[in-house]
Amino acid sequence: MLEITKEDIFQVSDVNKIVKNVIGELPLLWVEGEIANYTSHSSGHIYFSLKDKTSTLRCAFFRQYNIDSRYYPKDGDKVLCSGKLDVYEKTGSYQLIVRQLLPAGIGDLQIKFNALKEKLSAEGLFAPEHKQQIPEYPETIGVITSPTGAAFQDIKNILTRRFPCHIYLYPATVQGDNAPQELIAGLRYFNEEFPVDTIIIGRGGGSQEDLFCFNDEALARAIFASHIPVISAVGHEIDFTIADFVADHRAPTPSAAAEIAVPDRRDLAIRLKNLERELRAKCRQQLLHYNSILRSAEKTLYQNHPRNIFFQYQQQLDDLVAKFSGKLDYIPELRYRLQSLGDRLVYRASQRSAEELHQKKLQLEMLRNRLVNSIQTQIETRHSHLNEMKHQLAALSPYEALKRGYGIIRKEEKIINSVRKIVLDDRLYITLQDGNCQCRVEKIEEN
Repeated sequence: MLEITKEDIFQVSDVNKIVKNVIGELPLLWVEGEIANYTSHSSGHIYFSLKDKTSTLRCAFFRQYNIDSRYYPKDGDKVLCSGKLDVYEKTGSYQLIVRQLLPAGIGDLQIKFNALKEKLSAEGLFAPEHKQQIPEYPETIGVITSPTGAAFQDIKNILTRRFPCHIYLYPATVQGDNAPQELIAGLRYFNEEFPVDTIIIGRGGGSQEDLFCFNDEALARAIFASHIPVISAVGHEIDFTIADFVADHRAPTPSAAAEIAVPDRRDLAIRLKNLERELRAKCRQQLLHYNSILRSAEKTLYQNHPRNIFFQYQQQLDDLVAKFSGKLDYIPELRYRLQSLGDRLVYRASQRSAEELHQKKLQLEMLRNRLVNSIQTQIETRHSHLNEMKHQLAALSPYEALKRGYGIIRKEEKIINSVRKIVLDDRLYITLQDGNCQCRVEKIEEN
């Protein structure tokens, strides 16, 4: 008889835990089957079974996973579920914890979408460091979308209202097999042939199949390669495509893309008024500050002005003279000696002043000669530099090109450098070497 020890005996809950741990090691599964026994609980959890011709699998679709789901099946629907196997320990039965539930047909598209998303993400196409900054004040915006859809009209109306700029449409199909190639052609056109400041690519809402052309790998790589910032605006706010992830900025709708692409001129006007108000306040503050400094300087200057100091000493001298004048009258001899001493001091001072004046004159003459030589050298150097710049300026002057047979074409004071900027019957002004002429456009040919 087989000997059994107490350690060899398991409780039912222990067995269920072991099985739960083993099953928990299995990877995420995609399971296809038909819905049966569908039950939506008041807690938000959904329970159902998946069955095929021979087997049935219990499934639980908990609220934290189904809260964002846009698809609610019914019994008999064929679906595709993504989830992990688990064991419900109370009954010892295993079940699939569903994380994503899709109709079977759309499920194939979702699998392709997820696979491409993981591939491009691993290559770094979605990385934030590759995102380009959207220009704050664009002059030209290129729109790649259907010319007949409402998306372009929405974009055009919002751009015109918020921040008038030049809008250029590249017409392209936005659903179907040919759509990716036409969208790619639009990106190349705005990057290589007709550069703009910002590109908006997208369309209005639709089904997942309608939007799937924006999940094309070649299109994603073309958006990533664009050196012009790209705003993706595909479908509605809840729709996400590969183009949204790889673009420099994702807008939930075409209208939102237009709002992202340009500022609101009303906000700019308010900002300018605020800046003007701040500038005026700072100017007033500075004026008050420097006015205070000026008044303080005026007060200090008045107190220390040599004239005022001289007046003070003069008054003190007058006081001393008045004090001692009477006593000096009684000492004529002392007054005579002081007079003689003063005369000698004046004589010696005049002699010394004459010698110093002569030395100063010599120094001044030497400095004047050095200054004249330095100025002459500077004038010659600047004159040489001026001549060199004059030759360079003449070489770069557009009027030198006019002597070789070229002309400058203007339309309403604006220089024309492309046939796309003129139309038939436009009046053009041509500047030649020796004068101007006026002509009218009769034919346009684009290279």
